[in-house]
Amino acid sequence: MFSTVVSGAVKGIQPYLMQVEVDLADGLPMFNMVGFMSGEVREAADRVRVAMKNAGFPLPPMRVTVNLSPADIRKTGIAVDLPLAVGILCAMGEIDDRSLKDTLILGELGLDGEVKAVSGVLPMATHAYKMGYKTCILPKDNAGEGAVVRGLKTIGVSTLSEVVTYLKASASDRDSVIQPTHVDVDRLFAAGAEQYEYLKGLDFSEINGQSAVKRAVEIAVSGYHHLLIVGPPGSGKSMIAKRIPGIMSPLTEEESLEVSSIYSVAGLLKKCESLITRRPFMSPHHSITESALAGGGIMPHPGVISLAHRGVLFLDEMTEFKRNTLNLLRQPLEDRVVHISRSGGSFSYPADMLLVGAMNPCPCGYYPDLNKCRCSENEIARYLGRISGPILDRIDICVEAARIDVSELSHGSSCNESSKDIRKRVLSAMEIQKKRFANENIRFNSEMSPAQIQKYCALGIKEQRLMENIFNSMELSARAYHKVLRVSRTIADLDGSERIEARHLTEASCYRMTDSKYWNKTAKTPEKITFGGRGRRTAV
Repeated sequence: MFSTVVSGAVKGIQPYLMQVEVDLADGLPMFNMVGFMSGEVREAADRVRVAMKNAGFPLPPMRVTVNLSPADIRKTGIAVDLPLAVGILCAMGEIDDRSLKDTLILGELGLDGEVKAVSGVLPMATHAYKMGYKTCILPKDNAGEGAVVRGLKTIGVSTLSEVVTYLKASASDRDSVIQPTHVDVDRLFAAGAEQYEYLKGLDFSEINGQSAVKRAVEIAVSGYHHLLIVGPPGSGKSMIAKRIPGIMSPLTEEESLEVSSIYSVAGLLKKCESLITRRPFMSPHHSITESALAGGGIMPHPGVISLAHRGVLFLDEMTEFKRNTLNLLRQPLEDRVVHISRSGGSFSYPADMLLVGAMNPCPCGYYPDLNKCRCSENEIARYLGRISGPILDRIDICVEAARIDVSELSHGSSCNESSKDIRKRVLSAMEIQKKRFANENIRFNSEMSPAQIQKYCALGIKEQRLMENIFNSMELSARAYHKVLRVSRTIADLDGSERIEARHLTEASCYRMTDSKYWNKTAKTPEKITFGGRGRRTAV
């Protein structure tokens, strides 16, 4: 007596189909499972045996052999419980295996026969549909995830008995036994277009002053350029960063499926949420571990970088993060993907996010205001040295948030631009980029390769001379040179200009001067500094 049930699993975040092969034979009663599996998968034998007994389908005293194929991939997770039980019932003759044609089954079993939710349903259901499967039997709590896959019939079940009743019914009567779950995807995205409603109380109109920072944010979002904001405490750095999702474009259906799949694998997709339709905003604490940031670990999982995919990764108090933790960003910022190799295999997690960092210029936060700053030169150097040069080189825009004047605070928010107004200009610049890169495999100016920069960022004679002067005077690296051109292209798009002009290059180069002011030891300081007693500084 032999049967085969199709289930699914994920390796990292990549889904694959798994064959659950069950054989019942006479002999000494035993339950043997093979197929390169983890401990929680091997424990499925005990869960399934007890769940079947309590559901009214006791396992006969026979030799049970289960193979999970393919055997060369290590099986993890608990989604194999339900397909294993169904496979045994098919081998026992309780279910006709012809009723399982083109059907994917996923689910965990409780000891009382309850079917419990599992993670990673959305990518597995999507992959199954692409492979030609028409029906998916899932835990009821996961039915909404599977139902967003257009064309896939999703059946949500609560108990093992419901599964048996459904599969025993004739094909024409099954829909009356359990109604398929339906999700109006178009309606979800119509609501997603109004995603900014969740940002009530987080509008740019509430930010007084800081026009330079707002301008830098607008450029960063328009071209997807990484941004660093440097300024004293209370200057509004965090307030501005939290409002960035409100000026970003809504997620497309393709992007939403990508983000939702990551959250599904991580087990973070809410029961009442079939799809994520708004841009993620992740703001981890500076005590975060390297594994939690990049992903991986003993049990591979997406990290915060991947959870910010297609959204914003905000690192508040960036200099308080461990240096090694920050250096993990070097490769993801360049390749927009995280590659992790462990003894259990190699995993790749998407990491196409917009990095926004905020930091103070010194430990006390008030440098270069010598009337308030009491940090020594060595203290400032050690503090700023926590952000390495390679990380700074990968940040396109560095802007300084100045101290707010009382006159700016008192005039109110009536004169400030709203997020809606800024978003209109951002979407207009994005539309220009969409048309420009229609035949390219990129979406934003920040993604241009050197060859594409040469093609789309051609400079006139005057602009070329200016760019050469900028390169030599600022001692830019080759990467920084290309970043200035990319930012210039975005500024020109915001202005509606087909050509990059001198004013665009000048503004873009200014966003490379702030980091030189603080990190370049040869840069001129605002005033000549002398050191007095106890390392305190005085201006002379």
